[in-house]
Amino acid sequence: MQIEKYKIEEHNRSLLKEHGRRFEFAAAGVTDAEGILGRLVDFQVAIPSWALGTGGTRFGRFSGGGEPRSLEEKIEDVGLLHALNRSSGAISLHIPWDIPKQASSVRALAAQFGLKFDAMNSNTFQDQPGQELSYKFGSLQHVRKDVRKQAVDHNIEVIRYGEELGSKSLTVWLSDGSCFPGQLNFRQAFQNTLEGLKEIYAALPADWKMFVEYKAFEPNFYSTTVGDWGQSLLYASKLGPKAYTLVDLGHHLPNANIEQIVALLLMEGKLGGFHFNDSKYGDDDLTVGSIKPYQLFLIFNELVEGMDARGMNHATDLGWMIDASHNVKDPLEDLLQSVEAILLTYAQALLIDRKRLVAAQQGNDVVAAQELLQGAFRTDVRALVAEARLRAGGALDPLALYRAERVREHLIKERGAGTVATGL
Repeated sequence: MQIEKYKIEEHNRSLLKEHGRRFEFAAAGVTDAEGILGRLVDFQVAIPSWALGTGGTRFGRFSGGGEPRSLEEKIEDVGLLHALNRSSGAISLHIPWDIPKQASSVRALAAQFGLKFDAMNSNTFQDQPGQELSYKFGSLQHVRKDVRKQAVDHNIEVIRYGEELGSKSLTVWLSDGSCFPGQLNFRQAFQNTLEGLKEIYAALPADWKMFVEYKAFEPNFYSTTVGDWGQSLLYASKLGPKAYTLVDLGHHLPNANIEQIVALLLMEGKLGGFHFNDSKYGDDDLTVGSIKPYQLFLIFNELVEGMDARGMNHATDLGWMIDASHNVKDPLEDLLQSVEAILLTYAQALLIDRKRLVAAQQGNDVVAAQELLQGAFRTDVRALVAEARLRAGGALDPLALYRAERVREHLIKERGAGTVATGL
């Protein structure tokens, strides 16, 4: 299903007077409002193909109905999101869940909705139907060379699919690790993994990037072979200039200072991108900004400062993607909420007076520094984000229009109430 352009225009007309009043008030208190609006229009957040269906836990999964049954329908759903918010202009595929049968037609369909293909994602954390060798005891870390070769070959196959679609990056997340002490040799597991990553890295096209994702725990309970940002950075540094660390906000132990991690990775030129989500206890994959909005703001504070220090393009030099599990929500509504939260936080970070913050830091004026950050965080920037969306051709209130058009009901009628999208 798609929402026609005239529907968006009608929706905007009904809200335009009130929006104009709010925007005028908000813009009056912002230095360089036009510059901020321009950056918001350019900023795009990729939607992962596996997030378009209802998520679940290891105990159960409850489909909400109308889930996409094919890669083509997933592209249509992302196209719908992008039409509403004009900030979801890319889709990230997971192989083998979303193997394109005809790359040229899939690429043409995506272009029809104004979409590009973001990072490709491999899967060596599950055994697939017909797979010859099992990943029960790991993939790239495995003690058997033939299992490691199978994992390497799969990642190279994913790169080839990505080339056909116009992607420019590969994300490697490994569930490798151990559940009990003594199960594996840590140093050997690291060396085996590095050897495999080097083979994958060698297969990258010249203009591609490799993102090495880390995770503190799960599914293994004792050790993880790429368990934190230090290990990921070590791999990326040994691999070469096309390898980077990918930060998933949920992949940290409680109370980890993610903003400091981000700052140091940027300083080293090794931050590749983000998987946005939120969590209360562990890797919950909740809606972005639903639990720790101030932490997200502090992370964006470091992102803006660090990218500007290196002369980076905010919109294109890092990979921005959502990675969440929508256990009890309509996935499309959740994704609209998440993209909105990211843009709001980015806008707040752009409000920070950098010169005054540096002066406060250099003068050890802790109070002034705190006031500057919290002042920006407490500023209501919803009208700025809505104005950017309006200028880009999107809906002033995407979620309200989505509900007014009863999109989920139409999808259920079209696709059925029992459809379950591929993914976890």
